[in-house]
Amino acid sequence: MSASDDTDYVNKIIYYMQGFLVTKAMSSASKLGVFDILLNSNTPLSCADIAEQAGCTVDGMNRLLTACVELELLNATQENGKYLYSNTHLSRMCIAKSSPKSLYHIIQLMSDHNYLLSFYMADSIREGKSQYQKLFKVNHEHEDTFSFKLLYRSEEDTLRFIESMDDIWKVCGKDVTTTFDLSHFNTICDIGGCSGAVAKLFISEYPNSRVTIFDLPEVLKITKTHFVFPAEKRISFHEGDFFKDPLPEADLYVLARVIHDWNDEQCLVLLKNIYKSCKPGNIRGRQRSPSQGRKHLKHSSGQLKILSIKQFWSTAKDN
Repeated sequence: MSASDDTDYVNKIIYYMQGFLVTKAMSSASKLGVFDILLNSNTPLSCADIAEQAGCTVDGMNRLLTACVELELLNATQENGKYLYSNTHLSRMCIAKSSPKSLYHIIQLMSDHNYLLSFYMADSIREGKSQYQKLFKVNHEHEDTFSFKLLYRSEEDTLRFIESMDDIWKVCGKDVTTTFDLSHFNTICDIGGCSGAVAKLFISEYPNSRVTIFDLPEVLKITKTHFVFPAEKRISFHEGDFFKDPLPEADLYVLARVIHDWNDEQCLVLLKNIYKSCKPGNIRGRQRSPSQGRKHLKHSSGQLKILSIKQFWSTAKDN
């Protein structure tokens, strides 16, 4: 192995070692409103202008802007001896709070929640259990991977989580709902449907569909207040716990960003609950070639966990 190869490997380790700084630089610039300040400006701005509007020191802002330029989140041009900053296409589209496909809320959730939880990763691996009790300074333990009882501990925290999930579907939701031709499924149940973003995409893409959002009462209360309004008459709501309560009868059950939150035993309980409620019938839809299927699955960005279930087990049910 040559000396240059050694250097490349060492640089990779250094990059991994400092990778958390990328996350924090992006989330800090987002939280301080840097991308929104630039989005609302008709012209590029100086560091001093941005710092003044953000209520920050010029020195601190200069360091943050330099990092964002290096990360290709901002553009920098020099004019009359000073640098002027503007958003890149990526930050205009996705990072500002007012961006058309804003990921602002999920960026902040990852930074303020998941980042802090990662402090206890070694403990979690060593002990084989969640470390939420350390992060939130509580005594009881939670079996779910993404401890929803703690995420939903207040209306403010519940809204914050729902906003972050809504952000995700702005970016990848259409790919998920159109990866397969689901036009023959008229009655759909979105389990853990949260903000209703996926439900909205379904009724937009499939004019004959009606969607029931199944989620906890505290979630649906906020969803009906902030995200899904009475004018969207093809969307209905069903309160319950998908481990304990009967599910609404449907042709199609959607589990999007749900399965990964639970262990195998809990997932089996949920899938059996779906099995009890799903309508029998024939599977129909447009066939795709293997290459088309791979293309659609690739574009779904890994968000498609399960889009199930119409009559996969109908013979077993009939027997």
